[in-house]
Amino acid sequence: MKGIIFREFINLVETKFSIETADSIITASRIKSNGSYTSIGTYPTDEMVALVNELSNISKVPVPALLNTFGRHLFKRFTDIHAMYVTPYTTVFELLRLLDNHIHVEVRKLYSDAELPSFTHEMINADCMLFIYRSKNMLADFAEGMLQGCIEHFNEAIHLERHDVTAGNDAHTRFTMTKEAHVIAS
Repeated sequence: MKGIIFREFINLVETKFSIETADSIITASRIKSNGSYTSIGTYPTDEMVALVNELSNISKVPVPALLNTFGRHLFKRFTDIHAMYVTPYTTVFELLRLLDNHIHVEVRKLYSDAELPSFTHEMINADCMLFIYRSKNMLADFAEGMLQGCIEHFNEAIHLERHDVTAGNDAHTRFTMTKEAHVIAS
């Protein structure tokens, strides 16, 4: 996992909890890096798992909720840090249709050793997309937060439904996103 992800997580912890909490989770998790992350460095995903687990222990916030919050936060930060990958698009579906085959290609140019999840999508109809997340890291709560962050960014009324699929080595998560009809008051 890229260091930029870790740095953003520590930033989030410092902002939402405190600098002391960030120091505490780094110390208690006994991670190899000791919390020293460079943006372009690559670090074991196990370190992120350890940090999130320690934050959950300290804050009493469940791990899935923390990962979801981090996903939302990170999507917002990516719109600031890597705006060139988001600003050309005007809708959630437009961005997500190009995520794996265009945006991730560009991300790999910047971070050739990045371990990115894979995404596939299927348009059920003009108002409904099936989005499938696959990753060996199994961070579906984080992915869900990223999707929610995307929906918030584009300010669209989209209902997000999650279905975890556990099928041996092909465990993945399906997200169904349906545009909600707008009721016009008369």
